[in-house]
Amino acid sequence: MIAAMKRREFITLIGGMAAAWPLAARAQRQERVRRVAALMAWTESDPGYRSWFNIFVQRLSQLGWDGQNVRIDQRWANGEVDRMQSFAKELVELQPDVIFGCTTPVTAALHRETHTIPIVFALVGDPVGEGFVASLARPGGNVTGFINVEAGMVSKLLQVLKEIAPRIKRAAIMFNPETAPGGGDYYQGSFEAAARTLAVEPVTLRVRNDGEVDTAITSLGHQQTGLVLMPDAFIAARLQAITSSAARNNVPAIFDLPQYAQSGGLVSYGGDNADMLRRAAGYVDRILRGVKPADLPVEVPTKFHLIINLKTAKTLGLEIPPMLLGRADEVIE
Repeated sequence: MIAAMKRREFITLIGGMAAAWPLAARAQRQERVRRVAALMAWTESDPGYRSWFNIFVQRLSQLGWDGQNVRIDQRWANGEVDRMQSFAKELVELQPDVIFGCTTPVTAALHRETHTIPIVFALVGDPVGEGFVASLARPGGNVTGFINVEAGMVSKLLQVLKEIAPRIKRAAIMFNPETAPGGGDYYQGSFEAAARTLAVEPVTLRVRNDGEVDTAITSLGHQQTGLVLMPDAFIAARLQAITSSAARNNVPAIFDLPQYAQSGGLVSYGGDNADMLRRAAGYVDRILRGVKPADLPVEVPTKFHLIINLKTAKTLGLEIPPMLLGRADEVIE
């Protein structure tokens, strides 16, 4: 009888262990540390861009991905195409579960390296034209994300600049053809059409290094010329230098990035990029939990901010129209 009881206890023990094995296996799979790679276009030491990345990381943590179950490998390219390409290759070789990339040239570099690892982008202008996705509603591949501007946005920027500086006779658009969406052609048609509508002469400035940036802005000085800066990783990494050169040469300028006006530039108007990085973290979370990028539609900005720097306006001898001040989300005095 004792032997029979021992056999029953043994069988019960083995049965319990067998039932627990699938649960243990599932728990081990759930506890596997996931790997997220992040390639940022800008300079890591810039507090504005760093704060955007921190927002992305914080949102991942809120969604349950912290230091215990995810590892984030980050690289910063300082607006340089060569660094973007080398870092893209390096990160793909790590075989992460998902890659997060900011800006058009970064996404292009990542997409060249892999068509299988999921990629979530943010702050891309024309993902269909660049070949990243088949359509906004149905991406169709391993890439999806969030666009920050469409081509017609340049018309709005030029309109705001004309309101602030009504006496400008010429308007220049400046970009690096190696890093701007579509080599800059993405904006060109809308910019020229907007210039004609506002009765200003359009000027195109293509720059590829720091020296060319300063020379281009200097050439605009004292010619009643305004400057429009569109999303471009190269330009965005040089905001402080551009701000200083525009002030030194008495050139009224507008950019979509809030950091521009906050660091001394005249005015900025654009989508809430911090919000887009926060939303991008949500897509990374969903992919880590099994959703395919092809099933996540590309999304557009839902929040826009107008920031005016009154101190800079006074330095340039400009008087901001009261109605425009009333529309501003932030006025820097």
